[in-house]
Amino acid sequence: MRALTANRLADGETVFWNKGRWVERFVEAELFEAADEAEGAEASAKSQQTVVVDPYLIDVIQSGAIWAPLSYRERIRCLGPTNHPHHGKQAEGGADIEALVHAEGAARSSGRVNLIKRK
Repeated sequence: MRALTANRLADGETVFWNKGRWVERFVEAELFEAADEAEGAEASAKSQQTVVVDPYLIDVIQSGAIWAPLSYRERIRCLGPTNHPHHGKQAEGGADIEALVHAEGAARSSGRVNLIKRK
């Protein structure tokens, strides 16, 4: 399963695709099982780049009773612009945010860390 995400230009908020529009909560994201549907949605979203920056697809897994991003980085992005519980979406609360905070499963790093060498 995959979901489509981006950052909104107006405020940098992480948003998710749902049937032709962008929503703020991951729980409202449209999930794609077929690769051609996901790629079609991504192409449509990229045509709206006056609204968002660089939309891209993420892998999602089922974690208990909810769906959650597979990558640890994307789970953090779903919680808002900060990982501090008193800011962003975490401060607004809700069962969906609480579930993402406690999501279990194969969260993994999605990239390599590039170290900066100091002279």
